[in-house]
Amino acid sequence: MRLARLAAPSAALLLLLSGAPSLAQPGPGGPPAVGVVTVERRPVTESTEFVGRVEAPERVELRARVTGFLQERLFREGQEVKTGDVLFRLERAPFEAEVARAQATIASAEAELQNANISLARARELVRTSAGTQVRVDDATAAQRSAQATLLGAQAQMRVAQINLGYTEIAAPIDGKIGRSTFSVGSVVGPSSDPLATIVSQDPMRIAFPVNLRTGTELRDRYASRGGAEATRVRIRLVTGAIYGQVGRIDFIDTQVDRNTDTILVRALIPNPPRHGPGTGPSPGTEGGVDRELIDGMFVNVFVEGAEPVSTVVIPRSAVLQDQQGNYVFALDAENKAARRPVTLGRSIADQVVIERGLEGGERVVVEGVQRVRPGQPVQPGPATAPLRAPGRG
Repeated sequence: MRLARLAAPSAALLLLLSGAPSLAQPGPGGPPAVGVVTVERRPVTESTEFVGRVEAPERVELRARVTGFLQERLFREGQEVKTGDVLFRLERAPFEAEVARAQATIASAEAELQNANISLARARELVRTSAGTQVRVDDATAAQRSAQATLLGAQAQMRVAQINLGYTEIAAPIDGKIGRSTFSVGSVVGPSSDPLATIVSQDPMRIAFPVNLRTGTELRDRYASRGGAEATRVRIRLVTGAIYGQVGRIDFIDTQVDRNTDTILVRALIPNPPRHGPGTGPSPGTEGGVDRELIDGMFVNVFVEGAEPVSTVVIPRSAVLQDQQGNYVFALDAENKAARRPVTLGRSIADQVVIERGLEGGERVVVEGVQRVRPGQPVQPGPATAPLRAPGRG
């Protein structure tokens, strides 16, 4: 029994002599040690992320407006074209013959009209000398008017023939990139045929993305006092994970909510310049086309940001607790007593969170050891091991 009583103090003495580290914890009944940070207002660029798709603002399907043989294709598939560039030619000979026949019909109608004018003048002269009758004048007048109408019809047919001849050349109606050709040279094409090719505009591009109604309402309220959509800018992240170097702007918000998804469509315009700049020559694999980053139809991540940073409170997420009454933090008073402070959370930025309401800046907030804190209880504060970092663009 004597040896047993000596064993405990001997073990404690050996522990002290060996230099083993001891836990720096307060004894029973002492205030718990906690890590705290002082809340500061910091400039933060507000950002909300969505999933969107790149769209060309203009898309044109090239179709033949007359029936004929496809005689020439005057472009390389995938190249960029300018408005007015001739892209296809149909066989012209049948339409040139129609123009010639219309010209002949006009010449015949003009001769008939000239003869009718002479007959009408003669009938009027005879009736003045009492050698003719009014019936003959009326017949000559009707014949003259009929000849006039025939000439007008021939001239209209001439115009139609010239229009159809013009349709044998199919030109680009917009600037953009032309896709593959559906038909080979020698094929018969017409108004009922599939499109010959499709042109999509390239610069700028549209970014279309759906926004759920709740988020859309929050964004509207957030930027209403700053100018609405004009107070925002749009950035996108490509499928490679890289942030696209150009900045866009919102140019359209739909007037109706999709009843199936409870979302509203938003569109932004963003520049899409050549990747290598003008004058650097074609990029490999584009067959003389211009290489641009954005392609019609591709998926991207969309970030709607505030155009100007705003001063806001940001704290580590580890400081936030939650119960049935909502989110709250523990703030310390001058006597190091913890007080429950209800907060309204904004978006997260990495391991930090924006506080929209509940903190104004300058408060000391518990971020480490919060599980040991009780409202009104004194604590032993110390610097947090992970100090509050300045948030970047979120």
